[in-house]
Amino acid sequence: MKSIFDTVSKDCSRIITQTYSTSFSMATKMLSNSIRQDIYNIYGFVRLADEIVDSFHDYDKEALFIQFEADLEAALINKISLNPILNSFQETYHNYNIDKEMVDAFMNSMRQDLHKTVYHTEEEYKNYIYGSADVVGLMCLKVFVKGDPEKYEKLKETAMALGSAFQKVNFLRDLKADHDELNRTYFPNTDLNNLDEISKKAIIDDIEKDFAEGLQGIKQLPLEAKFGVFMAYRYYNQLLVKLKTTPAFEIKSTRIRVPDYKKVELLTRSYVKYQLNLL
Repeated sequence: MKSIFDTVSKDCSRIITQTYSTSFSMATKMLSNSIRQDIYNIYGFVRLADEIVDSFHDYDKEALFIQFEADLEAALINKISLNPILNSFQETYHNYNIDKEMVDAFMNSMRQDLHKTVYHTEEEYKNYIYGSADVVGLMCLKVFVKGDPEKYEKLKETAMALGSAFQKVNFLRDLKADHDELNRTYFPNTDLNNLDEISKKAIIDDIEKDFAEGLQGIKQLPLEAKFGVFMAYRYYNQLLVKLKTTPAFEIKSTRIRVPDYKKVELLTRSYVKYQLNLL
């Protein structure tokens, strides 16, 4: 029976989320049961694509990506895939009428990571972030508003801003790995070999602007989604606080983390704010 395979597929998406990101997994657990699995399904899909281009260095990554893309297209058309991650994603894709343009934009940004290493212009940078982060936020928003087109349009811009903020924080905290190991430079007009406090401040100011816009959208989310998304916002904002107080030369030589005990503290404080309606 396909229902058994569907259950196994969803379990795989959940396991990928929990294994690859303890922070995102913690935030996802704060979502309502009615939408939690669909967020696992989206995360599993985007994580698998990201792993192909970022981690499988001992294999032909381009061949793997081409095969993954073909399997994705078949899954969306046939509404089934023998790849359990794609099988669970296609269900969410169809249930919430996720736009194919979002999936295509995401895959295009992932494809760029196979070869493109430097983003010279603001336009290139923004286009990459749109595909790698903004559209992921929009897919999740489709789930959060349960496909309601009016609510989706109302919150679309703030969801994109939040996705951009999360991605830019990741870029800044992963500066060492991206630059030294993958030879990638995402921030345009920035000499990462000589990152200084002025350049760091400009990047952080931009992220804080995105966070401020994103928070306004979080306040308007349905109850089923609000606390979980707020928890993710708090976690990434805490990362930004640490990056802000870390000297520029240290950011390039280490990866900033939020300790597990701090994550629990953030969860507790976020819950109190949520319960007291302080969002």
